[in-house]
Amino acid sequence: MNRPGLFLVLEGPEGSGKSTLAVALTDRMRRAGLDPLVVREPGGTRAAELARTAVLDPDHHLGPVSELFFYLAARADLVQRLIRPALAEGKVVLSDRFALSTEAYQMAGRGLPAEVVLPASRAAADGLVPDLTLILDLAPEVGQARQVAGGKPLDRLDRETVGFRRRVAAYYLAVSGDGVRHLDGSLPQDRLLQAAWGEIFRLAPDRFGAATS
Repeated sequence: MNRPGLFLVLEGPEGSGKSTLAVALTDRMRRAGLDPLVVREPGGTRAAELARTAVLDPDHHLGPVSELFFYLAARADLVQRLIRPALAEGKVVLSDRFALSTEAYQMAGRGLPAEVVLPASRAAADGLVPDLTLILDLAPEVGQARQVAGGKPLDRLDRETVGFRRRVAAYYLAVSGDGVRHLDGSLPQDRLLQAAWGEIFRLAPDRFGAATS
């Protein structure tokens, strides 16, 4: 009997460690004998990568609504072409960002109204809701310092004001609900991995119990 697919999402403000955690989780899943589909937002398909280049280019001056629809177009293509088919095959899908990012960045950060953002975001996601969302909470100043120390080339979002970053971080911090878990993004990488794996294991111990280290 085929197992149902599982959709896992990592969320958090800039510099919170999502991408590093995604790599560590992917490695651990593969050692558990799994073959996860790992994606990022925006990106993953040709159209979505083109949108990523456009929306993150620091030389592109996009208004909030234009920015919103770049992200939504990228998500719609990613869901249709990669995520939905993988879930239908019973795969684990791990995504670095999903719809919650749109709420945090375009609603809280940019100030776009919920009545505009939320219906459009649901449409782009094709109604898809993650089975588990892990939010890495981190003070925006710490995240920015990490980026500078790591020598990361700064994109449009990285160059946003402290006020914008604080609004985004505060929104993430306030999110709650079924399938949402908060992790301390200031933890050392090994402890953050353990905390994240613990939440994933609790979601589906029969699937993830094979990786014990």
